[in-house]
Amino acid sequence: MTSETIISIFLGIGLAASAGFRVFLPLFVLSLAAHFNVLTLSEDWMWVGSIAALLTLGVAMLIEIFAYYIPFIDNLLDSIAVPLAAIAGTAVMVSTITDLSPVVTWAMAIIAGGGTATLVKGASAGTRLTSSATTAGLGNPIVSTVETVGSFALAILSIFIPIIAIVLVVIILLFIFWFYKKLKARSN
Repeated sequence: MTSETIISIFLGIGLAASAGFRVFLPLFVLSLAAHFNVLTLSEDWMWVGSIAALLTLGVAMLIEIFAYYIPFIDNLLDSIAVPLAAIAGTAVMVSTITDLSPVVTWAMAIIAGGGTATLVKGASAGTRLTSSATTAGLGNPIVSTVETVGSFALAILSIFIPIIAIVLVVIILLFIFWFYKKLKARSN
C-alpha cells in the first residue's frame, strides 16, 4: 500500500466523519476540491467535480444547514439523516480511495466510511435530542452551529491535512465511546 493510498483512506474517513455532522456539506467541499483540481477522485467519481454536481450539492447543503435551525424539524431531520449519513460516508470514502481493488475499496467504504458517519450522526442526533428535552429546543441552534462548523472544519482538514483530520476523527470516536460508556454506567 502506497502513502498516496493511505492518505486517500484518511481523506475518506475524515470526510465520512464530517458527513456524520452534515450530510451534504462534506460532499459539497469534495465537489469544490474536485472541480478546482485540488484532489483527484477515482475515475468513476469524477462527475462529482462537475458544475451540475457542485450546484446541486451546494443547494442541498444550504437547505440542510438552514433546516437544522428550525425547532423540531431538526429532530425530524436527524431521524432521516442517520441512513443518509451512512450512504454519504460510504460515497465519500469510495470516491477518494485510489489504487485498491473494488472489493477492498467497497468493504472499507462501507465499514470505515459508512460506519464512521453513522457513529458520528448517532451521537450528534443524541445530543440534539438531549438539547430538545432539556431546553425545549432553545439550545438546538447552538448544537446546529457547532455541528455545521465542525463538519466544515473537518471537511477542510480532510482535504488539505488528512493526517490531522484522521487524528481528530479518532478523538471524536473515542469521545463518543467514552460518553456512551458513561451513560451506560449511569443507567445501571
